[in-house]
Amino acid sequence: MSSDELAVLLSRVALKDRAAFARLYSTTSSKLFAICIRILRDRSDAEEALQEIFIRIWQRADSFASDGNRPMAWLAAIARYYCIDRIRAKKPQGVELDEAEDVADLAPDPEQHAVLSGEGKRIDSCMEELDSPRAAAVRHAYVEGLSYQELAEQFGVPLNTMRTWLRRSLLKLRECLDR
Repeated sequence: MSSDELAVLLSRVALKDRAAFARLYSTTSSKLFAICIRILRDRSDAEEALQEIFIRIWQRADSFASDGNRPMAWLAAIARYYCIDRIRAKKPQGVELDEAEDVADLAPDPEQHAVLSGEGKRIDSCMEELDSPRAAAVRHAYVEGLSYQELAEQFGVPLNTMRTWLRRSLLKLRECLDR
C-alpha cells in the first residue's frame, strides 16, 4: 500500500471509521509486530504490545499530519516508542529503605551460605566435565540469559545444534550432580 493510501486510511481512522481501522490493521500489523518482536524479544509481550499500539493509533490518528510525514514511519515510531517504554517499565526501580531491611532478613545465614557454597562448587566441578564450548554455552544461556539464536550465532552452529548441545549438557550435569 502506498504512503498516500495509508495517509487516507489514517485520516479516516481519525474520523473513527472502523472499516478503515480494520484495513489499516490488516495492512500494517505484520510490520508493526515485527518491530515489537525485535525490540521485546518475546512473542507474548509483542502480541500484547501490538494491541496497545493499535489502541494508541485509534486514539491518536487525528494527530497525524499528512503534510510531508510518512504514515508508515509515524506508525513505526509509535510501535518503537511504546516497546521501549514497556522495557523501561519492567526494569527494577530502587528499593525503599523498609523493603531493603526485609531483603536483608532474607539473606542466608552462615549455615545456608555454607550449603550454597558447597552446591556451587559441585556445579563448577560438574561443569568442568563438559567440553569447553558446551560449558560456555550453558553459562551464557543460564547465567547471562542469551537466547538459543544468539548462542547459535555466537558459536557459529545451526540453531538445532545449539539446542542439542544445551539439552545434552544439562543431562550430563544432572547425572554428575546425582552422583
